[in-house]
Amino acid sequence: MYRFLLTRQWVILTLIGLALIPTMIRLGFWQLHRHEAKVAQNQLIGNNLGAPAVPVDKLTAPGRTVPRDDTFRTVTATGTYDTAHEVVVRQRTGSDEQSIGYFVLTPLIEGKRAVLVNRGWIPAGADLTKFPEVPAAPSGKVTVTGRLKADETSADSGIKDKQGLPPRQVMLINSEQQAKALGRPLQGGYIELTSSSPKGAKQPDPVPEPEHDDIGPHMAYAVQWWLFSAGVPVGWFVLARRERRDQAAEAAKAAAGTAEPKTPAAAHAD
Repeated sequence: MYRFLLTRQWVILTLIGLALIPTMIRLGFWQLHRHEAKVAQNQLIGNNLGAPAVPVDKLTAPGRTVPRDDTFRTVTATGTYDTAHEVVVRQRTGSDEQSIGYFVLTPLIEGKRAVLVNRGWIPAGADLTKFPEVPAAPSGKVTVTGRLKADETSADSGIKDKQGLPPRQVMLINSEQQAKALGRPLQGGYIELTSSSPKGAKQPDPVPEPEHDDIGPHMAYAVQWWLFSAGVPVGWFVLARRERRDQAAEAAKAAAGTAEPKTPAAAHAD
């Protein structure tokens, strides 16, 4: 009845189906874990953004990696901007997520302590080989408030750290790299500026607050993979039933052909 299942074609089809089921189940759990990670990240960002501001040196120090649990915490710092060591970070998008320009990265110094401040975004000029026109940082002592961020690396950000760039232009925001150029230690990580006192004249566009409401499509993808895995045996069974029906129909047709009655001429000849 189902002897066709032992044919080479059906054995291969069955093995493929058996391999697809666990693969699709694993893909579903992979998407589920991505969903859970996204939800946890959103909750972390929301909690940290809503936490009271603390001095930056309470959460980081020179040579220290900012822990994931402290990223996006609101921090404050006081000092004087060192515009002589100001750099711009290439190929960064503005708030519209389309316009390409620079982040303005300026060290803020107070005594022996210093921290990098991302003052915001400016559009790229016509000549990318020259240092762009940057809105002047407030002079004198300032107090800044912003979001604490971890140093960027190529491994974490996916941004290639290119060499041979024009002077005072970089690809990554990295306190260790800038400490070498500055010639003094910098607090690990950097501050993404949200407000300053005094504010000064026209300043770069502030970096928008990170999105932490969208959970993404990962849960829907997980359900889809699991439905696909359930559909494999159903599809296999439907195909097998159809094959059996087609073979039965062909067998009946062949049997009918062999049992056809003799024609009158043939009967007379007998």
